[in-house]
Amino acid sequence: MRILDSVLTVSPRADVHWAFDTFGNSVALLSFHDEADELLIESELLLRRYGLDEPLPRLERYAGAFPAQYEPDERIDLGPYLDLEHPQDLDVVDAWLATMLPRPEGGSLQVLRTLGSAVHEAFRYARREAKGVQTPAETIRLGSGTCRDFALLFMEAARRLGFAARFVTGYLHDEASGNDSGEDMTGGGATHAWADVFVPGAGWVEFDPTNRIIASRNLVRVATTRTPSQALPLSGTFANQGGMLLGLQVAVSVSRVE
Repeated sequence: MRILDSVLTVSPRADVHWAFDTFGNSVALLSFHDEADELLIESELLLRRYGLDEPLPRLERYAGAFPAQYEPDERIDLGPYLDLEHPQDLDVVDAWLATMLPRPEGGSLQVLRTLGSAVHEAFRYARREAKGVQTPAETIRLGSGTCRDFALLFMEAARRLGFAARFVTGYLHDEASGNDSGEDMTGGGATHAWADVFVPGAGWVEFDPTNRIIASRNLVRVATTRTPSQALPLSGTFANQGGMLLGLQVAVSVSRVE
């Protein structure tokens, strides 16, 4: 993915300082000087998204066998992405895996593809405005969740299968808005989340269990992190001086430019 142009509009006016976080993501730090009763942040990007034609056959050509075998140097670098974020849910995740994938068959990519389908088919998508992410056990118990809940469950299950996984936040180019790949999309119009898994022989590969898609050019990455809590699109503090928060509105539009 290559960014061709970027515009950040902020009201009230603010000093903008760009920095990198520990994962190499670009972060804009805003310092305000004027009082205001409304905060507006608008980010506009023009980018070129490169993707593989027929990604599955191409990736399967190089993806390694299952169980995944990482080189010693890879295991050192991937160590943080192999550890569970919610070790207290280990028994629940293992029981769910034993039911959905009792005997994983095929190579690494095929096993992960089956895992993504299992999450997609077993849970109902339900948009939730409340902040935070459900734990894997909560998603399994409720039988529903958002894209970020499904991404975390997929990550934890993939880690239990021996894969390194990380959280991705970004946007979705919705097919209903003019895409032409024929994929059914859920999660457009807002920030979207999916997972990256380091597949031996293929590298980091995108898995979106919400839409059951792999390495799709319709996934527009904004940031990758170890945990969902490290990928908040917006965070900060404000002095209310007797006021109150009346609401938060978020809108995302992704369109194709010829």
